[in-house]
Amino acid sequence: MKAIAYQQNLPVHDPLSLQDIHLDTPIATGHDILVEVKAISVNPADFKIRQDMPAPQGEWKILGFDATGIVKSVGENVSLFKPGDKVWYAGDVSRSGSNAELQLVDEHIVGNMPKNLSFDEAAALPLTAITAWELLFDRLKVDKDNANKRILVIGAAGGVGSIMVQLLKQLTKLEIIATASRPETVSWLEDLGADHIINHRYKLSEQFAEKQLPLVDYVVSLNNTSEHLIEIEKVIKPQGQFALIDDPQTLDIMPFKMKSISIHWELMFTRSLFKTDDMQAQHQLLNDVAKLIDNGQIKTTVGEHYGVINATNLRRAHERLETQQAKGKIVLAGF
Repeated sequence: MKAIAYQQNLPVHDPLSLQDIHLDTPIATGHDILVEVKAISVNPADFKIRQDMPAPQGEWKILGFDATGIVKSVGENVSLFKPGDKVWYAGDVSRSGSNAELQLVDEHIVGNMPKNLSFDEAAALPLTAITAWELLFDRLKVDKDNANKRILVIGAAGGVGSIMVQLLKQLTKLEIIATASRPETVSWLEDLGADHIINHRYKLSEQFAEKQLPLVDYVVSLNNTSEHLIEIEKVIKPQGQFALIDDPQTLDIMPFKMKSISIHWELMFTRSLFKTDDMQAQHQLLNDVAKLIDNGQIKTTVGEHYGVINATNLRRAHERLETQQAKGKIVLAGF
C-alpha cells in the first residue's frame, strides 16, 4: 500500500520530512477494522509529532489523525461494523495513522460517517468534533440549558473552534463569545453562530469592557494559552471553569487560586491511549455528531482542499498549519 511517512524529525521544507513510501498491507484482528482511506484532514498534532517524536529505529512513522473511508475487513471480535460500511474516525496517536491507503483502527473509536457529506467534507471533522465534544460535555460539563451562562472560546476560527461554536449553538443555550483576528475569520465565526466576536491580538479584558460584556462562566483556550493566562483570569467569574488543549511550555495557574477557578485538560487520544472503560464513548459521540450533520444542524469545517494525499501536498499542509493562520480544516483526498 501507498503511505506517507518519516524517519527523521526535520523542518517541513526538507523533502525527507515526509516521504512517499510503500508498505505491506496490514491484517485486521481482534477489535480492529481495516479501512480503505478515502480522505483525510491535517491537524496541529501532525506537525508537532513530526517535529518532536522520532520514528522507531529503522522504521517509518505514519501520521494522520482524521480519516473517512470504507471498511475492507474486520477482526474476529468486531461487532460494530462490517465490510462496506462508510466510517469516520480520528484514530490512536500510538498507532500508524491515516496518511496511508489502508489503516487499522479499533472499532470502539470509529463512527458511522454522515450520510449527507462526501468523504472529503466529512474528513474535516472527527478529531475536532471529538475534542470539542469531550471538552464541553465530559470535562467542563457545561450547564447546557442555562441561558444566563456565558462561554469564551479563544482561537475559535480554527478546526476545533469551528465545530465547538456549532455544538454550543445547537446543543446549549450558552451565550458564545469567540475570538478571531482577521476579517475572514470574523465572518466565518459569524456564519457559525457566535454571539460576540473579539480580537485575541488585544487585551481580552479591555475588549470586554468596551463591549460591556459580563464575566464568563467558562473559558476555553485552543491555542497560545500562555499568552492569554493573565487576561483569562480577569474575564472569568469566581468559581468559573477554564479548559485548554494546547501545549504551553509553562502554565502558572496560581493567579486562578483567588477565584477558585477549576482547570481542565482535554486530549482526545486519552481514551484510546489508556484503553479506558468508556473508550466506546467516542464511537457514540461520532454517531451523534453524524446525526446532527444529517439533520442540517452542523456543517463541515473544510477550509481548504490541498488535492491528493501525497508527501508534497502534506508538507504544504503542515507548513500552513505551522503559521497558525488556517481557517477551518485542510483536507486531502485520494492517492
